[in-house]
Amino acid sequence: MKTLKVIKIGGNIIDNDRVLSMFLKVFTELKGPKILVHGGGKFATRLAEKMNIPISMVEGRRITDAATLEIITMVYAGKINKSIVAQLQKYQCNAIGFTGADGNTIVSHKRIVKTIDYGFVGDIDAVNTTVISALIEAEVTPVFCAITHNEKGQLLNTNADTIASELAIALSNDYNVELYYCFEKKGVLRDVEDDNSVIELIDSEYYEKLKLEHIIYEGMIPKLDNCFHAINANVKKVCIGKVEMLFQQNSRYTTIQK
Repeated sequence: MKTLKVIKIGGNIIDNDRVLSMFLKVFTELKGPKILVHGGGKFATRLAEKMNIPISMVEGRRITDAATLEIITMVYAGKINKSIVAQLQKYQCNAIGFTGADGNTIVSHKRIVKTIDYGFVGDIDAVNTTVISALIEAEVTPVFCAITHNEKGQLLNTNADTIASELAIALSNDYNVELYYCFEKKGVLRDVEDDNSVIELIDSEYYEKLKLEHIIYEGMIPKLDNCFHAINANVKKVCIGKVEMLFQQNSRYTTIQK
């Protein structure tokens, strides 16, 4: 079985043109098949402000009304996705940009309202791997933005971490999949004020302990939930850290185990 790398990049990379360019050069040098997943960084928020479209956040999560969905579609699927693809072509990495609607690759449903109506936000139902696998075998790199669809003509804003984990899980039947979450920290930190306090190995029992001790909290919880969802669903390797973990043998980062 071939090894496939699924790599998700955070807003800190997307928001910095120099860092993004450096990352994409490294990304192209990775051997073997790979998939890139990205969100939107702060560009969507800045564009909404310029257009006088109010941004509503609840508990750190964006409420996606119709106007916000238009902004997100323009930014995620347009400006950011196509700029990334163009830069990959510059580095001789043949790539194609995707939303979940393209090739019917990622199907979702509008999040069911419980206590908060998040608007046009999607929770993933299925990943269709036929088109993705065909591209990988043709040595073309898929680049996914954080948008899915519901097969009824509706686009939906969808968490990029979740897209990465669901792609990794779906493709694990045909590949040995390694999932990497690249962000601004060296890994999961025991002390958020100390960049060198990396917790290098977290299993499910230790994860529960870290949450009880409030060492892992807020935004890191959904990210790590996606990590454990993937590692428990046949993904071979799941790691969190800086880009350096992809190519530096002595770099420190966090590895997730069952």
